[in-house]
Amino acid sequence: MKSLLRLLLKTQHQQNRYRQAQTEKGMTLVELLVGSIMAFLIITPMLAFVVDMLNTDRKEQVKANTEQDIQAAVDFISQDLSQAIYIYDQKGINAVNNSTIPTSGKLPAPANGTPILVFWKRQQIKNSVPINPTVTAKPNTCDATQCNDTYVLALVAYYQLKDNDSTWCQPSGGPCPTRIARYEIRDGVKNPSTLAYYTDAETTTGQRKDPAFNSLFDLSKPTENVTVVGQPANREVLVNYIDHSTANVPAPPQCKTTLGVTDLPAPAPALTQGDLLTADGSTNSFYACVDTAKNIARVTIRGNSLRRLQTNDADFKTTSSAFFPTATIQVKGLGARGK
Repeated sequence: MKSLLRLLLKTQHQQNRYRQAQTEKGMTLVELLVGSIMAFLIITPMLAFVVDMLNTDRKEQVKANTEQDIQAAVDFISQDLSQAIYIYDQKGINAVNNSTIPTSGKLPAPANGTPILVFWKRQQIKNSVPINPTVTAKPNTCDATQCNDTYVLALVAYYQLKDNDSTWCQPSGGPCPTRIARYEIRDGVKNPSTLAYYTDAETTTGQRKDPAFNSLFDLSKPTENVTVVGQPANREVLVNYIDHSTANVPAPPQCKTTLGVTDLPAPAPALTQGDLLTADGSTNSFYACVDTAKNIARVTIRGNSLRRLQTNDADFKTTSSAFFPTATIQVKGLGARGK
């Protein structure tokens, strides 16, 4: 009996040792291979999903940035244009640039640039005219207690620029986006007693006459003596990533219908779309309909979000119009005296 019990205990002990040895031996190569395949099948779709989410988020971000830039640009133009005294339509711009008067300079002519919105306004210059001309205070040393604000004439011109400047063409490579630049040519502060300009020693840069400003300009003859011949004007870029597409882009509206323009009685010639629409003639991404008689302009800007991400396949398509935000404003210039 004792022998039987000893045999059973010995057998049980050997079985436990055998099971323990089996448990501690680890995973087989087949098990590792199966586990790797399962991990690959699970992780790969998740990784693709994450990458797709990141790309979508990036596209949405550039769309939002472009929309904000376009809206900020039209808001700035709206505020600027609201001070306009006289707005040039395309017929007026052509008359300025085709003037045969020797002293009459043309509008700025940057390479690959097209004037879209050109107007005269009254520019305010604060604390620049001494209240009492006999005191020693001059425009460059004035404060609110010694000097009044004054207004000077300023010619403002918005251009659409199309070039391959690498500074504004990122990601690098063509075709590059277009951009909007602003020129301002202003008169200087004059002594109210003598009507002569203050000297450079008596004024700051913002109070002096721009070299391109023509002192012979008369608002009653807006197409004559607009600038000084041969004098360049300073410019500032307002906004970049304006659409560069030239195919299948939306056409500008009929300006006469949009603005409600009525022709003058005969024998005055009827106004045409070419007289009222200022555009570059290819992209239609920055243009204006102008009614000079009513001093009204309707301005449209179309951006291009895709060009912030890529160079290829970044042209306008109706199927991807969400990446081409458009903003339009219509403004009546109220810069004349008493308005």
